[in-house]
Amino acid sequence: MKARLNFEPAAWDVVRADAERAFPNECCGFLFGLEDAQGRHLTEALPVDNAQTGDQRRRFAITERDYLRAERHALASGLQLLGIYHSHPRHPAVPSIHDLRVALPYFSYLIASVYPEGVHHARSWQLSDSGRFFEEEPLFVQREGAAVSPRLSITNP
Repeated sequence: MKARLNFEPAAWDVVRADAERAFPNECCGFLFGLEDAQGRHLTEALPVDNAQTGDQRRRFAITERDYLRAERHALASGLQLLGIYHSHPRHPAVPSIHDLRVALPYFSYLIASVYPEGVHHARSWQLSDSGRFFEEEPLFVQREGAAVSPRLSITNP
């Protein structure tokens, strides 16, 4: 099992708001924080424009320029670039074959399942050591002293 992924509420709120704003299209962005023996601690999320040409309801793309901007942000802020998030409009938060093809090692891949009512659930994934499949990461959002898993219920406050 992969290490625990812990979201600060403000970072989770950025992801949720971006997914709801972009609906019915996919949103995308970067996840920043620090990693230690207890897991990954996500403190910031940085939305970027979905650069996918054509149907953005089923695909997202991030430009090389946005990747460079994310790397610079991590260096300037003293954080690590730990992953990428995107949404699956009207679909579960499970990686697609396309997601697997474009995934990079090390990164966490958070997927938010979003419907007209808002984000329904979210799950996070990392490539296996072989790079042939994803392994799920336990995902939690810190809320008023308690950790809440966005996978268990609708995450809107």
